This record gives sequence, C-alpha cells and structure tokens, in this order.
Amino acid sequence: MAILGQVALGYSPFIERTRTLTATRLCVFPLRPDAALDVAQLLEAVALVWPAESGKVLLNIVSESLLHDLLQASPAANVMIEVPNFMALDPANTDALLRLHAAGVCLLLKGRPKSELPAHALACFKYSVIDLDDDRRTGDAIDASSGVSRCVLPVLSGVHSVADMESAFARGAHAVLGWPIEETAEAAASTAAKPKPQANLQAIVDLMRGVDRQDPIEDLEAILKRDPSIAFQLLRHMNSPAFGLRVEVSSFRHAIMMLGYQRLKRWLALLLATASKDVNLRPLMFAAIRRGLLMEELVADAGDDEMKNEAFICGVFSLLDRMFGETFEKLLDKIPVPERVFQALVNDIGPFEPCLAMIRAVEAESLFDYREAAGRLLMSFGAINRCAMRALRAANDLG
Repeated sequence: MAILGQVALGYSPFIERTRTLTATRLCVFPLRPDAALDVAQLLEAVALVWPAESGKVLLNIVSESLLHDLLQASPAANVMIEVPNFMALDPANTDALLRLHAAGVCLLLKGRPKSELPAHALACFKYSVIDLDDDRRTGDAIDASSGVSRCVLPVLSGVHSVADMESAFARGAHAVLGWPIEETAEAAASTAAKPKPQANLQAIVDLMRGVDRQDPIEDLEAILKRDPSIAFQLLRHMNSPAFGLRVEVSSFRHAIMMLGYQRLKRWLALLLATASKDVNLRPLMFAAIRRGLLMEELVADAGDDEMKNEAFICGVFSLLDRMFGETFEKLLDKIPVPERVFQALVNDIGPFEPCLAMIRAVEAESLFDYREAAGRLLMSFGAINRCAMRALRAANDLG
C-alpha cells in the first residue's frame, strides 16, 4: 500500500488501572506535510493487523487532513480515534463526531479545549487524553484536569516509567498511554520494587542452557518436570497462528523433533521474557514480544534463518535488564546468547544495534527519531512500516 511509504509509524499500549493492556495506540505521522494520504489505504492496512473481531487499535493521526478524512469514513467498531480539541470544537466536525459515536466508534478528546464543548459534542467522547507534561504544569487532579466532564474518563499520555504510571493511577487516571519501561537497570536494582526471582524463571534459564549444549531430551524433560506450567506455556506459544506450524505440537519431545534445538531457543527466550507474574511488568512483556518480532522482520531480507532467530532473541531480551533489575553484563553471564546478541545488548555495537535503535524510535512515537534511525538502517520508510505492521499482526496472533 502506497500510504506505508508516505508515513512514519509509532506504537504504544493503552494500559488500564488493572494493568491490562486493552488496545494498541498507532501513531501516524506524514513524512511530508503536503502529501495526499489515502484514508481507505490506512484503514485497509489497519484491518490486516486488527481485524474487526480482534483487539482494539487507537489511531493517533498527526495530520489534520488525514484525520478529517478519517472522521468522514466508516472505520470498524474496534478502531478508536483520538480527536484534537481544536477539531472537536469546530462545528464543521460535529456531524461526523455524532455519526461515528452513533455507529459505536470510541472517540477520545485529545488535550484541554480552550472553551467548553457543547453538550451534544461532548457526549461523543468516552475518554479525555491529557499529556503527562501538561498535567504536571497545571498541577490539577487528573480526574478533573480535562475541564470537560467527569463523565469523560481521564487518560494520561506520555508515561515513560512505572513511577509515572502508578502516580497517574493514584491520582485518578482511568488509563495511561506510553511505555513505562524507561528506568535504567541501576535504578531498577536500587528500588524496593525490584522484581523478585521466581522459580519457573530459573527453570527456563536452565532449559536454555541445556538447549544451547544440546543436552539429551530426557535431561531437558527432567527440568520441565520441576514446573509443568512451562511446558504448557511453551506449547501454547508454538501452537499459536504466529508460529505457523501445520501440525499441532503435543509435547516437549515432539517440539524438539519438529523444530530442532536452534529454533527452540527463540521460544524459550520469549517464555523467559514473559513469565513474570508482576502486573507492573506487563508493558515490558508486551514490548518484548513486539521487539523480538520486529527485529526478526527488519533482518529478514538481509539474513538467513540463524540471523533471524538471533535477531528475535535480541529483541525479546532487550528489556531483560528492566525486568530483572540487573545489568546486561551480569544477566548474560547466566543466560547463553549468541555473540551478535551480546554485542548489541552489552556494547551497543554490531549488526543488530541499528535495528534496536529503529525499534526505540518507533516506541518513542517521534518523527525525528524515526527519520534518524531509518537513515542508519538503510531501509525505505515503506519497508520499515511493512515490517512493523507484520510484527504487530504476529504479536496479535500470539495472543
């Protein structure tokens, strides 16, 4: 689709008070302000990743003309739309807002309006999105900060740390937008909220070591018996649509016979990065899955299967320092990883480092960072965006 070569994409999770990630926010930036963008192509691309019967997607369109066209369109009911306050105040958009609301499309009012919205227009909005920095400047309580109505649920955007997230919820936010993952490993290690080791995590590390050594299947099955839930989770991942197997994998032994040791390592890596039961780590696990899948897509045309598997592991492991509250140097003394993964995570060098920079730019939802990272990666904008959309679709298939 032509539109994927005309925009930059970013994404982040919509996180509710229960720490449930109920939607993905997709930010769409025009690469050229004068570009004519086709809203039908955008909705088609979105529908391929989030079909009507699947999870919700929140569109943050940073183009007034494209957003205007979106308000005139008929998106699926699982599409949510952010509407800047100045467009919500414009009477020319009222009929479109009323029509979308009547059709069941969830609308979010973005930013504090300079004047009060008419009651019939205000009733179209379920949420009010306020940026974290703007909220800090005013010092108002979040549950009254929008200046619109207590019936409109407050959502705080621009959240970058667990502390930001917890503070927002403590002060009345219904949900937050952003990646609460930015604490350094040193900060995580010094906080009282440092993740506590769990027994099944050690079993997964032991399995990874055994797979790396190509230990006999009987030895690996003995490790699994220490925590049968690991085998259940692993088989669930392998039998998901994202894995693409034509035959259902029924046991760990069957998995090794079908996949071999090398391919099995990537799914153990995924399991390690998503095994924590700490609800505050859910955004990290959400990010880790998408990082692994996007890393794999970004190297798909330049590398063989070995490189793709390593890229997947690199992306999945790129947040382990936050999850475990330890530096990568210490973590990778315990967990076997390929040399290219070690170089990227510990030394910020090697063939995977530009891919990680690209992923961070996408997560930052920053057009400037996106352009800079794309230039280093030597890929077209369209190719990068197609990789991102395929990765997001595969992440949805994992469930």
